[in-house]
Amino acid sequence: MADQQEAKLEAGPEQLLYASILQKGMFVGLVILFITFALYALSIMKPYIPLDEVSHYWTMNVHDYLHHAHIKPGWSWVGMLNYGDFINFTGVAILAGVTIICYLAIVPILLKSNDKVYVVLAVLEALVLSLAASGILAVGH
Repeated sequence: MADQQEAKLEAGPEQLLYASILQKGMFVGLVILFITFALYALSIMKPYIPLDEVSHYWTMNVHDYLHHAHIKPGWSWVGMLNYGDFINFTGVAILAGVTIICYLAIVPILLKSNDKVYVVLAVLEALVLSLAASGILAVGH
């Protein structure tokens, strides 16, 4: 009986693949965060908001900040990667997006094991996360 319980506690191939991709993606995202923060903090890249003006924006809500700083909401930061304070978003985007990749990667294993319910759930999860990240479902504007 104890052997059967231990066997049930073992991770399946889809869980191992998910965890492996998540581990690598988180490591890559973290390394990029460290590198891009160093580029910003060491003034290797010029910031969009000069460091002596940053404290002026601290009390603003996000809508006021975007308005006063002349920044468009959503994915407009991608066009501003030449600034030290925006290149940091690259690591954040990787960390946020790696879960989508994990879900899509396990779909073939789930299909092979004929686990249709989990295939649907994994695809739906990837779609919902992608839709949310796209900005199409903008809330609170």
